Amino acid sequence: MANELHADEYLSLLTPLHHSPLLSSKRAATIISRTRFFALLFAILTPSWAIIDYLVFSTAISLPLIGIRLVAGFAFLSLVLFVRPDTTLVSAYRGLLALFLIPSIFHLVVYFMLAQHTLIGISNAVAVGYAFLPFILICGLSVFPLSILENLALSSIVILIQLLVLLFNPNNLDMMSFGVTLWLLILLAGISAIAGFSQLAFMLTLVRQAVRDPLTGCFTRRSGEELLTLQYAISKRSNMPLALAFVDLDRFKDVNDRAGHEAGDLALRQAAVSFTQILRSNDILARWGGDEFIIIMPNTNIHQAETALSRQRLIGLSKRPDDGYLTASIGISERLQDETPDPHALIELADQRMYLAKKQGGNKIVREG
Repeated sequence: MANELHADEYLSLLTPLHHSPLLSSKRAATIISRTRFFALLFAILTPSWAIIDYLVFSTAISLPLIGIRLVAGFAFLSLVLFVRPDTTLVSAYRGLLALFLIPSIFHLVVYFMLAQHTLIGISNAVAVGYAFLPFILICGLSVFPLSILENLALSSIVILIQLLVLLFNPNNLDMMSFGVTLWLLILLAGISAIAGFSQLAFMLTLVRQAVRDPLTGCFTRRSGEELLTLQYAISKRSNMPLALAFVDLDRFKDVNDRAGHEAGDLALRQAAVSFTQILRSNDILARWGGDEFIIIMPNTNIHQAETALSRQRLIGLSKRPDDGYLTASIGISERLQDETPDPHALIELADQRMYLAKKQGGNKIVREG
């Protein structure tokens, strides 16, 4: 799937800083969903193993172990209950970090507790099994769609725990076995990183194919609605302006009727390119349907939006078959100024103002009424 990536998308496999808002929200939802699933699984399995501890170890060892398991199980259950389904990476990172910190701390505490006792036979065999927990954690990274840097950060937590074991227990140190353990952890971390960014590449490709209109290359209506909902929430949370322009091409039906649908398709592609040229990197252009587009402009008040779109109106959008220029009727709304209660109201208001521009003869921008 990586060979289907565009040249400018390979950097997204290294760091999440270059991810689109839509990819980030879908990836966050996936990470949180899988985090909650594994936390629930651990919340059940961790206390359940207390039966084995009770049967294998002496009371002096088993009772503290059971207590530690119950605490860890409660921590996992809290993670399930308090990390709610969300689409923000901050929530995803918080949940994922907790999912790896809980068993890492559990491993560290259990290791030092067992190191205080001399174990033989089956109790020693079970105690050795605890040493496999870091390997399980490293392998667990492979189920999450993570960039290389994200994977490296989480792997480092697990490897750091092993280094702490070395630093605080030098008497039982076997450099050969420790070196092999560390090498194996690093090897597994590399394999998990490959699996993680392969998932990320697959998701990136699928999101791009699903959210882009195949004709114009801009966002589809569905993805435009998702992005508007996301940007509206961000705007409301930060109390920043959010402008939206509803664009309808003037007399576009004449282009199809007189020159055919191929000419109409070409005009639509050129119009999308023309709008893209005046937009900033964080502005969003979506094809709403037919010859209609919406433009989402974060951190933009209504005057700034009108100024930007007026420049495009002066130079025209694209050539018509009669050598004239294709124009558009545009309605603009803005969250703060218009006091809209939700994203749907923002679109409806811009749509109404677009129709006012149509009634005034087209090739106009209306931001009031």
